[in-house]
Amino acid sequence: MSSGGLLEIDPLELKFPFEVKKQISCSLQLTNKSDDYVAFKVKTTSPKKYCVRPNAGIVLPRSTCDLIVTMQSQREGPPDMQCKDKFLVQSVIIDQAATTKDITTEMFAKESGNVVDEVKLRVTYVSPPQPPSPVPEGSEEGSSPRPSVSENGNLNSSELLAATRAYAENIQQEKSSENLAIISRLAEEKTTAIQQNNKLRQELELVRREVSKQQGGFSFMFVVIIALLGIFMGYMFKK
Repeated sequence: MSSGGLLEIDPLELKFPFEVKKQISCSLQLTNKSDDYVAFKVKTTSPKKYCVRPNAGIVLPRSTCDLIVTMQSQREGPPDMQCKDKFLVQSVIIDQAATTKDITTEMFAKESGNVVDEVKLRVTYVSPPQPPSPVPEGSEEGSSPRPSVSENGNLNSSELLAATRAYAENIQQEKSSENLAIISRLAEEKTTAIQQNNKLRQELELVRREVSKQQGGFSFMFVVIIALLGIFMGYMFKK
């Protein structure tokens, strides 16, 4: 910001985010902190390249005036993004009765004995802001990688084959786990049945010995017990 002279000017360096074949604008503010009426005029070394609105006017006492500087679209960028263009802001004190229509080129001519304040402004080209890069699919934490997609929307053949194999292996592993669980459960049931069968055999042998000691032979009750045990054992093996 220029704090000297008749007007304070902000900024002193016009920065354009340069892009080829695109019209670009930036703002310029003139501030009059005095009690005088100040007329201004803006000139540039490249009048066909830039447009200033308004390029001339009056800044009232204790007030500001906003200008828009527009650079026309360019077919190509300058070497190394360097710009030699410059602007000149001229200002003079005028009578409070003057209007914008009263502003003439002669008012800013020093040769006529007018006290003209002049401030030069530089022009700088800067790179336009870059959009954020998109996050590729499958890069999130905890997510599985996905096969890439070609420009025509089709999956790469090798990646599609790998994905198919991985899916088949997952299905096979799940089925194998289920089969192992079923086999393990059946083996436990079989072991339990065999243990119960052996236990019944032992109890049957004990009963037989007791009956033999008491009656010296097989009784009718013993035959009934043998028959019931045989039915129970047959039922267990069928199960």
